[in-house]
Amino acid sequence: MKKPYIPTMLAAALAAVQLSAAPVRPPVNYDESKIPPYTLEDPLEFVDGTKLKSPADWPRRRAEILGIFAREMYGQPPPAPEAVVTEVWDVKENALAGYCIRKQVRMWFRKDKSGPCINWIAFIPRYAKGPSPVILFLNYRGNHELVPDADIPVQQAWAQNDRRRHITENRASEKTRGAMCDPNCASILPIGMLLARGYAVMSACYCEVSPDPDWTEKDPAHQQDPFAYTGVFDLWPKRDESRTDNTTALGAWAWALSRGLDYAETDPLLDAKRSVVTGCSRLGKAALLAAARDERFAVCVPNQTGGGGAPLAKRYYGENTATENVMFTHWYCKAYRKYAERPWETLTFDQHLLLASVAPRALLIQGFDSSKWMHTKGEYLACRAAAPVWKFLGRGTMPDVPYPDNYSTAAIGESFGYVRRSEEHGIAAHDWMWMMDFADRALGRR
Repeated sequence: MKKPYIPTMLAAALAAVQLSAAPVRPPVNYDESKIPPYTLEDPLEFVDGTKLKSPADWPRRRAEILGIFAREMYGQPPPAPEAVVTEVWDVKENALAGYCIRKQVRMWFRKDKSGPCINWIAFIPRYAKGPSPVILFLNYRGNHELVPDADIPVQQAWAQNDRRRHITENRASEKTRGAMCDPNCASILPIGMLLARGYAVMSACYCEVSPDPDWTEKDPAHQQDPFAYTGVFDLWPKRDESRTDNTTALGAWAWALSRGLDYAETDPLLDAKRSVVTGCSRLGKAALLAAARDERFAVCVPNQTGGGGAPLAKRYYGENTATENVMFTHWYCKAYRKYAERPWETLTFDQHLLLASVAPRALLIQGFDSSKWMHTKGEYLACRAAAPVWKFLGRGTMPDVPYPDNYSTAAIGESFGYVRRSEEHGIAAHDWMWMMDFADRALGRR
C-alpha cells in the first residue's frame, strides 16, 4: 500500500512551534487508499510480551498503560490539591419551572481560599426520592450559557475571541445567556429531559481551569506557551522545561473534572458513585482522560473527540499526530512531538489502549462523520481493538458488528459501545439520549 507523502514543511512547522511562531498547518490525508499499514498493541499483553492470565492482572496492565500516556502524550497527572474548599453561595429550591434545585458553588484548592477558583453549577431533580446520579462536564464559554437564568454570572475568565459567539476583548458575553437551550444550536443542554430522567447535572467553564489559546494567536502574551500554563497551573510547582512529560492543558481539564466529583461526594443530593463524565470535542478528550485516570467515574461518554482522543493515531487520516503537534502544543507533552511524522511506524501505543484503561467501567464512544477531520471510523476501530478487555474482565463487550450506519445503536453493548451520527459538530439531543440510555443500563437504573 502506498504511503502518504508528508512534505518537508512539516519539520519546518514543528520547528516554528519551538519558536512560538504560528506555522502553517501540516497536510492531512483524506484518502483511505493512502493509509499505510499499521500494527496495534495487544491491550491484554504487558509491554514485555507477557500475556495477562486473569482479571487479577488487569490493574497492573492498566497502570502500565496510564504510565505510557503520562510519559509520551498527555504529560504527568497534576498533583492532588492541598485542599478542596467549596462555598455554596447560591441555592434556588424551585428553579427551572419548579423541577430543579439549582446550586452555584465556588471551589478553591488552598485552605485559605487563595489562588485559582472554579465556579461549578449543579442542577438537581427536585422530586428525586434519594441522591441523584450526576452527569459532569466542562463547558466552553460559561455557566451562563447553559440555561436562560439571570442569576448565573457571565463567565469572567479569559476566552479566545470569537465574534460568532460574541466574545470580544477575550471576555464572554451576556448575549449568549441560555444559548445551550436553543434547539438551533449545534451543542445543546436539554436540561428538562435530563432532569426528567432523574439525572443531576454539574458543569464548570474550562476557561477557568486554564486558558486555551488558538494556535494562530498573535498577541505574545496570549500564545499557547506559556499562557496556557496559567490558571490552575499556578497551584503546582514551576514547570521544568527540560522535561518532556510536563502536565498539559488536557491533563488540567481532566483534573478539574475529578475535582467536580470531589464536590459531588460531599453533596447529599448527589450520588457520586453513579457518576457520568462527558464532554464534546477537546473537552471529550478531557472527559476520556479523566475517566482513564480516575476510577471513581462510573460511566464515561466522550462525544466527538477527534484526533488525540478516541480515534487510532496510527491510522493516518484526518486530524493526526502532525496537526496535533503544531496546532495544539499545550494539549500534549513534548515527548509526543517525536511521533509527529510517520506515526504508523514510530508510535509504540495507540488510543485503543486509552479506551481500554477505562475498563471494566462503562464507556460509550460517540462519533461524528460529517467531517472527515474527526476520523470517526478510527474511533470505531479503536473500540474494536479495545473490546476484548471488557470481555476478559467479564463485563460483556461491544457487539461484534460491522461499522454501523449513522444513528444505528447496533454497536452499543451493556458496558462498552460505539455510536455515530451526522449533522453538525457538537453535543446534540441524540447524543444526550444515547448517553442516558447507556448510563441507565450501566448504573442498573433499568
